[in-house]
Amino acid sequence: MSIRREGPVTERLHALLRDHPGATAGLTGSLDTAIVDYSPMLRRQAIAIFESAIQSRLQDLLSRELKDKGISYYTIGSSGHEANAIFGALLRTTDTAFLHYRSGAFVAARLRQGRGETPIFDAMLSFCASAEDPVSGGRHKVLGSHTTFIPPQTSTIASHLPKAAGYAMSLQRMERLGIPAKVPYDSVVYCSFGDASMNHATAQAGFQAAGAASLHLQPCPIIFLCEDNGIGISVRTPDTYVARMMADRCGLEYFAADSKDYPAVYAQALAAIQFARSKRRPVFFHLKTVRLMGHAGSDVETNYKTLDEIERNEVRDPLLAFADLLLRTGTMSPAAMLAMYQDTDERLRRAAVEAAARNKITSVSEIVRPLKLPANSDLQARVAPREERLRVFGGKLPEDDARPRHMAFRIPQALTDILAAHKNAFLFGEDVAKKGGVYNVTTGLFDTFGGGRVFNTILDETTILGLAQGMAQAGCLPFPEIQYLAYLHNALDQIRGEAASLQFFSDGHCSNPMVVRIAGLAYQKGFGGHFHNDNSVGALLDIPGLVLGIPTRADDAVTMLRTMTAAAAQHGKVCIYLEPIALYMAKDLHAANDGLWQFGYPPPEELMPIGEGRTYLEKDGDDLVIVTYGNGLYMSLRAANRLRGKGIAARVFDLRWLAPLPMAQIKAHALATRRVLVVDECRRTSGGPSSLILADLCEDAELSNCRFRRITAVDSYVPLAAAANLVLVQEADIEREALRLCEEPLR
Repeated sequence: MSIRREGPVTERLHALLRDHPGATAGLTGSLDTAIVDYSPMLRRQAIAIFESAIQSRLQDLLSRELKDKGISYYTIGSSGHEANAIFGALLRTTDTAFLHYRSGAFVAARLRQGRGETPIFDAMLSFCASAEDPVSGGRHKVLGSHTTFIPPQTSTIASHLPKAAGYAMSLQRMERLGIPAKVPYDSVVYCSFGDASMNHATAQAGFQAAGAASLHLQPCPIIFLCEDNGIGISVRTPDTYVARMMADRCGLEYFAADSKDYPAVYAQALAAIQFARSKRRPVFFHLKTVRLMGHAGSDVETNYKTLDEIERNEVRDPLLAFADLLLRTGTMSPAAMLAMYQDTDERLRRAAVEAAARNKITSVSEIVRPLKLPANSDLQARVAPREERLRVFGGKLPEDDARPRHMAFRIPQALTDILAAHKNAFLFGEDVAKKGGVYNVTTGLFDTFGGGRVFNTILDETTILGLAQGMAQAGCLPFPEIQYLAYLHNALDQIRGEAASLQFFSDGHCSNPMVVRIAGLAYQKGFGGHFHNDNSVGALLDIPGLVLGIPTRADDAVTMLRTMTAAAAQHGKVCIYLEPIALYMAKDLHAANDGLWQFGYPPPEELMPIGEGRTYLEKDGDDLVIVTYGNGLYMSLRAANRLRGKGIAARVFDLRWLAPLPMAQIKAHALATRRVLVVDECRRTSGGPSSLILADLCEDAELSNCRFRRITAVDSYVPLAAAANLVLVQEADIEREALRLCEEPLR
């Protein structure tokens, strides 16, 4: 019994080619005639599809050989799934494809229509993790093509479905508004995945979003291709499961075919593509396939299947049936098919030898280059013409109004300026349109810019962020809103695993430019409990390349939003703009009606430098610096005012940016005062930035004679009413710890 099944699978195909008698008498014909009478697949097309399928099969086999030699690093293959080459052949190269990892034949067929690529060599560069891989630059084995609109995907389960649906939904919206798209407006989107992946919540979010769009009469031309091989690693999928779950799914048109009959797949694929393209409605295509040689090279199928089951499955290899059809009909002779097989194998092996010798990534700087944040000198605010600004602001520009205002007043003004300057900018989320958001922060934007650009979505954060990614990749500048910080965790992988990783895995060729607005943090006067008072940003702080900022005052809210817009629009960055709910309406600082927490509207070209904080109350000889952000800044300023009455001079430093942290400024303040108190309103254990700040300070030998302390919230969810104050940082805590820190002698 062979544990490794590459040999038996390959031998069955070789035996067919050796022993096949060739064409049945009278069945030969022109290459421009149909190969069977029930399908429009021409013989010429069948040969091309077969060649793509053979290339994919041989790539799988070779990748395992190379892995055994320590040359290749990825063995999840496409064997048994090669019928997806039919979609690769039939779709346009501008029909953007978000692919399952078993789509090698699709890519091979797609690149036959390509624009100067070297598909075989490029595939080997990817297998060998070469820095010259044109898709990822050696960062991962990915299926992709920047010239034929296949954004690279890593080992996706179903996390790519929401953004694929979002891309499809964006096309007609952009066409109606006259916004240039990266592909023709009549394109369709292709999105493939496996039967086991269909169980994932993100898959259901993708189906739900597309179905809801259809029911709302919103165009969504997408083909969801479920490649049903009946098993997810070792967990079986019931034979009728996919059909029973999806055949009557509301809003999705269902098509089905079995890859044992390639011409029938071709006919159904052609019908599905025509339906999606002409009707602009979503399709679910159920394609029965076979998984050969296990889940990956490391998967030993005999651990969960009998040998008899494995061999019965291998006999169902769709490539055997397709080869037999080509030979029986005289479309190809056994000698020609064998020559194609051998020639493809030789070309792959020659390419592999060359690819293995090509450059590898050899430095950290090269690895992280796509994650690098732009220099502030490379950012510029885009400002609409004065006439347009006067129009959208109703005849009076905000900077001409001398009255200071609070944050919730300034944010919609900043968004108005941005939407006026960026015609491809869109604002969307739950309740953001006519209602103006839960806290009325988007009030008026719907009336000014219309429902084409400011609109509501279904109530699902995964869909909101998926839509943002799809729109961004189509050529838009999205501003999705997540109602509360806690709600983000329902869909965090759309940021962590999808949006923020795309620049990295595409070597900077692809990006998801967006500014995600999130209302969050605590101190809402007893309202809401955990889900409306979530005081943890820890899940965002470890995402490479992410920009995360928290504005605390109205003018900073404006300039920070402009900076994030520039970073997204000009450099493709994913930015998180976290708005402290408790400070939306804050007007006063130290006493009622003092108006000290209201500010003017900054000049429209003014930006806030990324990674630069703001210092308050700074004087020579200060006893300590209080480093903080968000609600902590507001409380720290009030505490510092009282501390001065007790003889303690405390300057206050507002981080403003949590990613990247302004560490150079923090260290400068530490050197100047030699005492640092970090006030972190988030939870103590990895909830906020304080542990990162203290670790960096403690590692700096130049600061060895300084003293550091931090105050954080308790490791607890936030309860309702006054009980919240027991777990959140209070002003009295800041005063107490500042006094204690100043009583400690310096080293």
